[in-house]
Amino acid sequence: MKDLKHLKNLDAFEPSMLKKMVVWCSLGAVIGALAGVSSTLFLHSIDWAISFRRSHSWIIVFLPLIGFLVAWFYKKYGSEVEKGNNLIIDEIHEPKKTIPFRMVPMIFAGGVISHLFGASVGREGAAVQMGGGISDQFAKYLDRFFKNRRLILMMGMSAGFSSIFGTPIAGAIFGFEVLFIGTMIYDALLPCLIAAISGYYTAILLGVTHPHYFFMDIPQVSIPGILSAVVAGVIFGYAAKFFSWTLHAVKDLLKEKISNNLFHPVVGGVLLVVAYFAIGSDRYHSLGEEVIRASFTQHMYPWDFLGKTFMTAISVGSGFKGGEVMSLFYIGATLGNSLSYILPLDYPILAALGFVSVFAGAANTPIAGVILAFELFGPGIGVYAALAVVASYLFSGKSGIYHSQRARVEKNI
Repeated sequence: MKDLKHLKNLDAFEPSMLKKMVVWCSLGAVIGALAGVSSTLFLHSIDWAISFRRSHSWIIVFLPLIGFLVAWFYKKYGSEVEKGNNLIIDEIHEPKKTIPFRMVPMIFAGGVISHLFGASVGREGAAVQMGGGISDQFAKYLDRFFKNRRLILMMGMSAGFSSIFGTPIAGAIFGFEVLFIGTMIYDALLPCLIAAISGYYTAILLGVTHPHYFFMDIPQVSIPGILSAVVAGVIFGYAAKFFSWTLHAVKDLLKEKISNNLFHPVVGGVLLVVAYFAIGSDRYHSLGEEVIRASFTQHMYPWDFLGKTFMTAISVGSGFKGGEVMSLFYIGATLGNSLSYILPLDYPILAALGFVSVFAGAANTPIAGVILAFELFGPGIGVYAALAVVASYLFSGKSGIYHSQRARVEKNI
């Protein structure tokens, strides 16, 4: 437990617990507000980008070229921030130097460009990186007053996740649960919660609307329902494991075969363009929000989750910017929808369970996954969601989408 010692001491101000609480919560509110503003601008920008691409679908042919240009720009001006979310997690574990503020505009632009030209990426990666990049400037310039840089970075991650998805409690927990597998830093809970709430309400005040799915008719808890949730959770866990394996396999294969990483997104872009014309639609490109929403109202193709798995693995694995979590929501929702053919739960319920469970398994954040279910689908889904999420977490393997996570407790039953 030696690695946790530096995270347990949050005593930057000695006089009183009240003073510390006021100071850290005030800072959390400011960080959250700034993260909320950046997330709002990013959400509006990618909405515009997706709308523009769909009305000018031919621009997807430029995806390989755009991938090359973004990779070149990162190599020349942003090599220090190219690790993205893993850089922030590394800096929390072993602080070395301030995250350059240029991470914020670079991931903003990189994410918007990826969506504009049709890469299959999410949006949480950009939001979390912007939150981390913004918050670390407080640690840099106000280190005399705020002496716990790790906590400041956790608050930025929480605020970014919360403001981009509209889930303040899950966002707060994600900000520190994602650091370790099997361990949580509870001392960070209140400041991260304040930052997440501030980010969420800032985005709301600026006109952002987040989808919530309280319309589902959730059945009473029953033995068949419990067994179905557990079985589904196991399947979701293997889906999360397969996604993580595919993502890392694409990265490793490109590194092995192509030494110059400027050409990784070129290869990935060509594959994505070929897939787009072969399929005849952008069903597995960009965010896929329409498909996610449809998963709660109609039966989906049984292969949708595989299509999104491969498209996102190629996109993120070859270097396109944005994130993986939205794709995990897509994979889980469509897979859960398809499981309704073999399990005695309605497809909206199974889609909801998959939505949170595949994410929790791939990110190794089961508590955040359960809370996410409450915030998006209401408390009625609680028992089923808890069972599915925990089963997914246990069966998702020893690693996930964030290679900088550290395992403190092995996954054992």
